[in-house]
Amino acid sequence: MTTTFPKLPPQASLPFPPKGSGSVAGRTMQESVYSPRSDPQRLPADAPNILVILIDDAGPGLPSTFGGEVRTDTLTKVMGEGISYNRFHTTAMCSPTRASLLTGRNHHRIGNGQIAELANDWDGYSGHIPASTALAAEVLTEYGYSTAAFGKWHNTPAEETTPAGPFDNWPTGKGFEYFYGFLAGEASQYEPNLVRNTTSVLPSKRPEEGYHLSEDLADDAIRWLHEHRAFEADKPFFMYWASGCLHGPHHIMKEWADKYAGKFDDGWDAYRERVFARAKDQGWIPESAELTERPGSLAGWDEIPEDEKPFQRRLMEVAAGFAEHVDVQVGRLLDEVDALGYADNTLVFYIWGDNGSSGEGQNGTISELLAQNMIPTTVDMHIKALDELGGLDVLGSPKTDNQYHAAWAWAGSTPYKGMKLLASHLGGTRNPMVVRWPKGIEPDPVPRTQFHHCNDLVPTIYEVIGITPPLEVRGVEQQPLDGVSFAYTFGDRDAKGRLLTQYFEIMGSRAIYHDGWMASALGPRIPWVPGRPEGIDEWTPDEDTWELYHLDEDWTQANDLAAEHPDKLAQLKETFAIEAARNSVYPVGGALWVVVFHPEMRISTPYREWNFTGDIVRMPEFCAPALGNRNNTVTIDAELPENASGVLYKLGGAGGGLTLFMDDGYLCYEYNLFILMRTKLRSEQRIPAGRATITIDTVYAEARPGGPLDITIEVGGDQVAAGSVPISAPLLFTANDCLDIGTALGSPVSLDYYDRAPFPFEGTIHNVNVRYHN
Repeated sequence: MTTTFPKLPPQASLPFPPKGSGSVAGRTMQESVYSPRSDPQRLPADAPNILVILIDDAGPGLPSTFGGEVRTDTLTKVMGEGISYNRFHTTAMCSPTRASLLTGRNHHRIGNGQIAELANDWDGYSGHIPASTALAAEVLTEYGYSTAAFGKWHNTPAEETTPAGPFDNWPTGKGFEYFYGFLAGEASQYEPNLVRNTTSVLPSKRPEEGYHLSEDLADDAIRWLHEHRAFEADKPFFMYWASGCLHGPHHIMKEWADKYAGKFDDGWDAYRERVFARAKDQGWIPESAELTERPGSLAGWDEIPEDEKPFQRRLMEVAAGFAEHVDVQVGRLLDEVDALGYADNTLVFYIWGDNGSSGEGQNGTISELLAQNMIPTTVDMHIKALDELGGLDVLGSPKTDNQYHAAWAWAGSTPYKGMKLLASHLGGTRNPMVVRWPKGIEPDPVPRTQFHHCNDLVPTIYEVIGITPPLEVRGVEQQPLDGVSFAYTFGDRDAKGRLLTQYFEIMGSRAIYHDGWMASALGPRIPWVPGRPEGIDEWTPDEDTWELYHLDEDWTQANDLAAEHPDKLAQLKETFAIEAARNSVYPVGGALWVVVFHPEMRISTPYREWNFTGDIVRMPEFCAPALGNRNNTVTIDAELPENASGVLYKLGGAGGGLTLFMDDGYLCYEYNLFILMRTKLRSEQRIPAGRATITIDTVYAEARPGGPLDITIEVGGDQVAAGSVPISAPLLFTANDCLDIGTALGSPVSLDYYDRAPFPFEGTIHNVNVRYHN
């Protein structure tokens, strides 16, 4: 059994033209003919609801559904009620996958060759989805669907994410009628920077009151379903529910992590072997599949010092609890779909990962933005800082931004070589997908093995509904879809695959698939190796070594055939070159321009001076003044009460940031370098009550990114504190938190006021002036 609807009459241009009045007006009402217009039916009478569920940074070796050891009952249930795909592919990175998934186009061709925050001036890396590639949500809305998106978005240009907009690149400007979630690439699960439609909103409760983002997103999606049923019951719905899990930081309540206590004690090598055997036993991977070896640059479990192992085990326990918890929230959402009577005619796509598991925790971290800032650390530094916070039980709490050792990500990508950021190797790009549609798909326990890609989702949805992709949307000519519908596999597990060619490229790591073969080049950057890649300044893609795999016979890229088939390799390299030129991939590795070569050119505001009143909050760091890595002066005009307390400003959060606050009359400054190093300055005397001018001067002691900073604080022209920040954050403190004036919304930077957060300033802030020196 499989169901697709006949093709609807093709509509070349959207929106549909308005229907004129059916009434004829005469001179009087008696002479007039009244015939009220009715909205035409654009869809089949029984068009299905569409629900797309996307998990973040999650590899195929984690879920129990596919042989892993993280309990995923919902994923297993959906698979049992539908069909599954074990050769579905993503792009190896967040924004690129999401842009491709929602538009049906290749990621570079729509400006998403890297995450939105690291955009640059080349077409393939601009961070802007062009109007010529309308999202499915916009097309479906025009045809009569109710549309809503929840959770992680990560496809709005970073410079456009303030409450001032512009909003045309926000979800509601890209076709979704409703949005609740976060615009950035990650969020604290306890203190996220949330948006409802185009309005910044605070979480409904504090972490200590039981808030967790995954639960909130499920709650809001359920509420939206209730409203849809009440207000628009005659319409089908299209819902996109994208969690922030398993992206760092790995935040979960202790009781969820404790469910996995002791389960990973024998380490990642043993875990990988168990999962590999179980995946074969369950029929998820073929008997011929080979388990690929651990790369030499990734530590084996037996190489880890014994005194570090409790830390590494607990990081994985936290991640496992986090992953199980989000699957339970998906279950709550699907249970509500069923309870409302939608189950039979709802087409569910449950995609486990927008890329493979993430190795950005590198050697195991309590503050995962260290990797993006390329600051090398030792595990001992993390353990020492963790002990000062309260020990292993603090992992997963709001006080840390922890993420597991990259070897756990490698284990989570069993049986493949790759992980997130490696577009060259499966594990970075191969993610499981299960599909359920009781009315249209007969359950089948045997996985579909056709090679498909995330840009195939939109063509599949269009084919199922019967929509011909429009040639023009809102006056803009549309680029053709790149994806190939996989609806032909719904009723035929053995159908010959129709996707013959697909390129992959992320930060110089790249591959090309063609008709059962794949050529791969690792590129210049190994995500689990800390610090700036050695020799990156001289790197050129022309010198990379290419590997060759016959995927139809070699499931895991275990056997490199480059030396045996040089002609085939040359052919595939030429195919990559053609696809790269056609899709704006050039220059290869263009996404490295900001993150490696020019961190000072990261997306930021064009302004060089700001004036804030005391009530300005939730200004995303990418749009805020760079107080922690630019020469700048902050001047505050404030009225101070006697023995004043409260936050004057804070940028970032508990995982890294800086803040100026008053504590019982003393003026305090803290630069929190990702929990591992805290520079604190405090005035020797209380600052007198009354009107005061406070000046904070920040100057690089050495003119280089990440170099030391000299901090001088004056009140009324008199110096009250001074000191040096030994190491600064060259790129940014946080991917989600903000600049707040007069309070510490979101995550508190300093432990000194952690228990008093949001710790609003007790006086009056008349103005905060921020000025760059150059």
